[in-house]
Amino acid sequence: MSDTIFAVGEATLLVMFLGVPAAFVCGSVLLAACSGPPGRSTRGYRHHLVRGAVPAAIGGVALAFGAWSTHEDASYDGFGFFAITLAALLGGHLVLLGLGPLTSWILEVLGRRTGRLPLPMRLAVRDLADDRARTAPALATTTNATALVIAVMICAVALTAQHRAEYHPRARSGALVVNTFTAEDAAAVWAAVRRGLPGAPVAQSFRQREYGIFRPDVENVDLPDLEQVHPAEIIGDRALLRYLTGDPSTPYDEGTAVVVTSDHVAVDKVTIEYDLSEHGGPSATKTIPAIAAAPAAPHTQGIFLPAKVVRDLGYHLEPEELIIDPSLHRTSESERERLEDDLDDVADVYLEQGFQAPTGWRVFVGAALAVALAGAVAATGGTAAGGRAGRVLLRVRGGSTASLRWFAASRAGLGAACGTVLGAVAGCAVGLSLAWPLTAATGDWEVVPRAGFDTPWTTIAALACGLPVLVAIFAGLSVRRR
Repeated sequence: MSDTIFAVGEATLLVMFLGVPAAFVCGSVLLAACSGPPGRSTRGYRHHLVRGAVPAAIGGVALAFGAWSTHEDASYDGFGFFAITLAALLGGHLVLLGLGPLTSWILEVLGRRTGRLPLPMRLAVRDLADDRARTAPALATTTNATALVIAVMICAVALTAQHRAEYHPRARSGALVVNTFTAEDAAAVWAAVRRGLPGAPVAQSFRQREYGIFRPDVENVDLPDLEQVHPAEIIGDRALLRYLTGDPSTPYDEGTAVVVTSDHVAVDKVTIEYDLSEHGGPSATKTIPAIAAAPAAPHTQGIFLPAKVVRDLGYHLEPEELIIDPSLHRTSESERERLEDDLDDVADVYLEQGFQAPTGWRVFVGAALAVALAGAVAATGGTAAGGRAGRVLLRVRGGSTASLRWFAASRAGLGAACGTVLGAVAGCAVGLSLAWPLTAATGDWEVVPRAGFDTPWTTIAALACGLPVLVAIFAGLSVRRR
């Protein structure tokens, strides 16, 4: 049953993130086809242009509202935030929908203002405008695909920067951690780790079996809260202390606590407040000697308590985590996978590798780029001396193949530029607007301020200019004089 629910959820996400944009792109291309009259002398149907301008304007308002409503570094949650984000995403799709008729209108305007261009370029622009019934839908495809590519790139860069700022390592870099297993499975987990990583030293941490008050405290030391998830105490053995400090020379004594902190302070004692009674009676306190030590990493700070100290207070301990110290054994990904397969449904196996930026969005970008290129080629393909503009060029220039190549390259490059430049402008507007709601903080945890990110302007410019140049070169080289 759970597999069925997961499959349905995965299919729903696939429809939302791929099916919905595809439907709006198809609508935009259809509007471009309807708004493209058969000849340059015939003006475009104005009601089609209005039909494209209206959804684009509504989408722009929705994007602006979504960005303005989520621009503060605060926690957003609930139905209101969901509705704002959904409206902003829908606004981005509406902007794409309105690009179709605008493509046809741009071709019409360019076809009427070509008087000062060189003859091959003038004929190329007029030829594109004369055939808007075919060229407008294809260029609308290029425009929408380019806009999607740029919007996805900007949102991916923004989300990556925000997730990197919010990332909290669970262990030292390179450390393997095995946890979330029961006390009954502890022996089997330990044997599996020994079997999967023979010879690797294992550090072990413990937790108290009894519930109740247990609060170690040290004066003049401010330990990080660690999102109020992990307790301040870290109970373990000598190997665990070496893992926390990264220094094998740190003194270890079964009756002495070690305050692992980056503050350079002198520590001589730790006070433990505890209560073993089931009914919440008065708590007791015990003071034990302590020393201070520097942590191996900022997130390994805490109060290390030898297991014997806690047992002497009357607590029963059970294993909590098994840790492979990366300074003694660097666990590989293949070792982690084998151990995870061996401990399936028994324990969690985690290898700390730092923040890993997602790369799945690049597959979508690659597919959209292919669609953009195909649209540009379809809009400007088939150019040869047999066309009306080509025959004019043959009569004027005496049949020069170089003139035909220049004509074909101009026609293909200008047509592709109409799609990519318009798509780049729309994609930047959509992506920069959606970056606000998509990077907003949600939940009750501490709000992480928005991380700055570098908009990939160089990549955007290269896409807007490079694709027309590529199409122009291909068209010019493929001309065959007839």
